Amino acid sequence: MSNQAEHPALLIPGPIEFDDAVLSSMGHFSQSHVGPPFVATFGETLTMLRKLLQTSNPASQPFVISGSGTLGWDLVAANLIERGEDALVLHTGYFADSFAECFETYGVKATQLKAPIGDRPQLPEVEKALKEKHYKLISVTHVDTSTGVLSEIKALSELVHRVSPETLVVVDGVCSVGCEEICFDEWGIDAVLTASQKAIGCPPGLSILMCSERAMATFKNRKTPPSSYFASFKNWLPSTYPSHDAKNFISSSSQANTVEVMQNYEAKKASYFATPPTQLINALHTALTQILSRPLSERFAVHREASQRIKSTVTSYGLKQLATKPENQANGMTAIYLPEGVKAADILPNILKKGVIFAGGLHKEIAAKYIRFGHMGVSVTDPKRDDIERALKALKEGLGDAGVKF
Repeated sequence: MSNQAEHPALLIPGPIEFDDAVLSSMGHFSQSHVGPPFVATFGETLTMLRKLLQTSNPASQPFVISGSGTLGWDLVAANLIERGEDALVLHTGYFADSFAECFETYGVKATQLKAPIGDRPQLPEVEKALKEKHYKLISVTHVDTSTGVLSEIKALSELVHRVSPETLVVVDGVCSVGCEEICFDEWGIDAVLTASQKAIGCPPGLSILMCSERAMATFKNRKTPPSSYFASFKNWLPSTYPSHDAKNFISSSSQANTVEVMQNYEAKKASYFATPPTQLINALHTALTQILSRPLSERFAVHREASQRIKSTVTSYGLKQLATKPENQANGMTAIYLPEGVKAADILPNILKKGVIFAGGLHKEIAAKYIRFGHMGVSVTDPKRDDIERALKALKEGLGDAGVKF
């Protein structure tokens, strides 16, 4: 069914299994990063990202930069908020702690609003927090890869716009973009950050960010330059923001023409700040072309159906999820508590022997007590693949080998 070398099915929450055509794109011959053929490919890729995130506002700005999803935190913390300002971080697992730490690295005061493991902060709690203090931005992890908890973005954004309309809404979509619906314009989101290797289905190495018109205006009105070099919008928008002098930052921003690297690429014009990874951009172009070849609603429905089947089967094995409430359960992954007395280290080798790779726990408080099953991308959308069936069978047999009785 595949031209790839025989290998265990990789069913972790990213990197995921990749389609043959995507991997073939990685083998593209070497190209000039400012030559017309690659510029055209990169430009089309940026335009397709708009379609994936459902934004038609030409003032929204996509970025695709060499790096992991973690670079997205730096892009947000370095550009959309300034030292001494406040960020409200909604905590649903490990990655909120990390985003908060990133904010603090840039001198931002990060306040975390935490929920019990497997749950998410409730809207009344968020409303109370927003009324107590002015926050420059609020961040939420759409799907926390450590817990499999899904956050409700639409209702949250509506709340923020009602209670604290100047607060930017920032979504960490590393484990959601491509398998969970995101309506960027309709929901009033200001920034979505993600990475290439999860539900988008492209090998690791690309940090992807979409900023709203309002987010870009916030950046342009900064009082101080970003305290990063590679992650600075100022360097990805060089002719717009030429001054490194803090006193001149605002005036130079408002007077210059808006011509910049990412906009140039999207307009099929060569531009340069740092060399883009041409092979990875080719692979991303192929992955996005595949995703957009059918209605997004169908893609999200297929992920939803597969997730429900997996969760139902896991429940039939007598296992519980970290996210116990159906509304908190992600469609691209499932975090599963192991039976009492069984540790992840006891069962993962058994499952590997059966040709399937799951991930161990990541949440610091309970890491040994659970495993994570990633089900996104071609493992779900390609009807010729049997990854999910193999994984469920391997899970049951692996538990049996560890002495679990059903």
